[in-house]
Amino acid sequence: MAAMIVFTPKWSSEGQMDVSMAENSMSTDEMEAEMARIQHLREVLVRRESELRFMMDDIQLCKDIMKLKQELRKIVAVPEKTKKHRQREEKLIQEIHQLVQKRDFLVDDAEVERLREQEEDKEMAEFLRQKLSIIQSKSLIVSLTQPPKPRTTEPPANKPSISKSSAALIKDCCGATQCVIM
Repeated sequence: MAAMIVFTPKWSSEGQMDVSMAENSMSTDEMEAEMARIQHLREVLVRRESELRFMMDDIQLCKDIMKLKQELRKIVAVPEKTKKHRQREEKLIQEIHQLVQKRDFLVDDAEVERLREQEEDKEMAEFLRQKLSIIQSKSLIVSLTQPPKPRTTEPPANKPSISKSSAALIKDCCGATQCVIM
């Protein structure tokens, strides 16, 4: 396997994602599976954005409807209505009706979108399941065809030894990849 450059997301202390390059050896199938996972994450974020926009539109429509209803109540409460009052009353009823229809369309559209997303999720899960089984079967074949590596209990004479607890302390302290000691 050749070494590939892979973008690895890291999160800064401010909560923003920092993308950096790291050396990594990945097979084509592993890269395809990773790309599929990234694509799925992107779709999840786009869906969430869409849901938030729907919620904002819904809230605004409800506010507009309530405002028009309050105005309509004031006109209905007037005991002696003029022609102007009746015209305004009719106009308010039409505007409320249009907003309610718009909201109904928005809700129906959101339901259709939700069903489509469920179908996409099923397809993506099946794709990832197939990719994962291919990757697992290839790694099993590689591990069966390669001779087992001999285990040594003692470190070579020219390398200093670090106990597992010391390595864990170093990793916790400075993130192992940045540590000069490692």
